[in-house]
Amino acid sequence: MDAIFGEALAFIHGYTRAQAITDGVLVDITETAREAGFRLPVAITSAAWAKTVAWTDEDSARQTLQDESGRLWDVVWMSYVAARRASGGCRVPVQLYVVPRGGAGRRPRLTTLHMVIGPGDEGEPVITLMNPNED
Repeated sequence: MDAIFGEALAFIHGYTRAQAITDGVLVDITETAREAGFRLPVAITSAAWAKTVAWTDEDSARQTLQDESGRLWDVVWMSYVAARRASGGCRVPVQLYVVPRGGAGRRPRLTTLHMVIGPGDEGEPVITLMNPNED
């Protein structure tokens, strides 16, 4: 590489977990996760939040009565169960049934999230819940 570019490539930009939470790219759900038994900080991507947790009064009126706190608990609890059953690895699938938003659907659909354990901003272990197509 050095022969082609003349020097080593430099680190251009870093984006921390704290910045991602501040920007809304990640949602910190550590408090609820601790209630379920998690000992590490837990966040969920905004896309996974929109898919599995987000719910409004309009959604309840149009589809079925639910709320975000109950949906969040379902996501956190099923993640905790998946973590307890996992045999190792840094990426664990989490399956749960979710009533999708939009339309008039009331029937829950099987949904998969991935729970990833990786380093936080200071190298400490943290957990991130995300859609399977996210990194």
